[in-house]
Amino acid sequence: MANVTYSKYSHVNDPAIGRYEHPIKMLIESESNSHYGKYVDTIIKALYNRERSKNYAETAMGESDFGLFQSTVEGAGAENDSVQTTFTKTIFHHAFMKEFSITKEMMDDAKFGFSAEIKNKPKKLVNAYQKTLLKLACAPLINGTSNSCTFAKAKLDCTTGDGVPLFSTGHTYFTDNMTGTQSNYFSYAFTNAAEFEDALNIAANKLRNFKDENGDTLDYVADTIILPCNQPHFEKMVKTVVGSERVAGSNHNDINIQYGNWTVIVLPGWETSDERFIIMSSEANAQLGAAMFYDRTPLDISYWVDNHTRNMNWNGYARHGIGFNTWKHAALVTKATGGTNIKPTT
Repeated sequence: MANVTYSKYSHVNDPAIGRYEHPIKMLIESESNSHYGKYVDTIIKALYNRERSKNYAETAMGESDFGLFQSTVEGAGAENDSVQTTFTKTIFHHAFMKEFSITKEMMDDAKFGFSAEIKNKPKKLVNAYQKTLLKLACAPLINGTSNSCTFAKAKLDCTTGDGVPLFSTGHTYFTDNMTGTQSNYFSYAFTNAAEFEDALNIAANKLRNFKDENGDTLDYVADTIILPCNQPHFEKMVKTVVGSERVAGSNHNDINIQYGNWTVIVLPGWETSDERFIIMSSEANAQLGAAMFYDRTPLDISYWVDNHTRNMNWNGYARHGIGFNTWKHAALVTKATGGTNIKPTT
């Protein structure tokens, strides 16, 4: 739900303004608690760690873990261990604004309550804000193979703490004792439900075996599948595979090992030319602070009268930050080339 803060109007002694300001304020409050606003909050909370911010930006720093405890002989001391700083990631906040006006003539003529046009304008302001939040949350994921993307004139950073895109075949280590790269961008040219399930299993195994900065597996379990919004047949196949108690399309009673293990999210605005999907571990996302959505300034609304035109003006302002500290909570699987091929050879 949209938290709404109002900046007080300093000339409310105008009876016409006072008469219209209060109902509009109530209308905006009501609209901000609408079903659509709750849906937006649900999507954001499913994909990101949502937090308040009081700073111009938020910076996260990574740190390697201690190694294993070492066996010692009787009377000997412990082997000294140390940690090493890994990544530094700064997520900057972006300001978003919208404004509308109600003319003096419209206020004069609406003598018996609000006309339809007056009612629609406040609703549209809050709807536009909620739509902005939803599309802002989706944009970095949709463009997760790029370094950045442009949303509502704001340049969003789609890289993680290692400086490469969220989904990449070349994620690097930061510690001196580890070399090589890791991938969370995969390709598998699946053609049916059985091959899709195989791709899902392999990708989930890859995610579970992502390594920390010491080379130890993280063991996080993927539990969320994110799908494009324009692939209805693929969406049906995915929901059938993960939602059937028995093996989908089978003429026997094998247990479906996918059943009950997945939450399926169809990502609004993610339109693709092929069938692809993202898997995510909600536990890894939370514990690693991977995907972050910051509320620096939730919806702030001010209102005033233009002394030149006598029109009543309403202005909405909000400021949010979004980005990825690390990539180890998610993986992308596409049928197209470009990612690391995980389809078994026959």
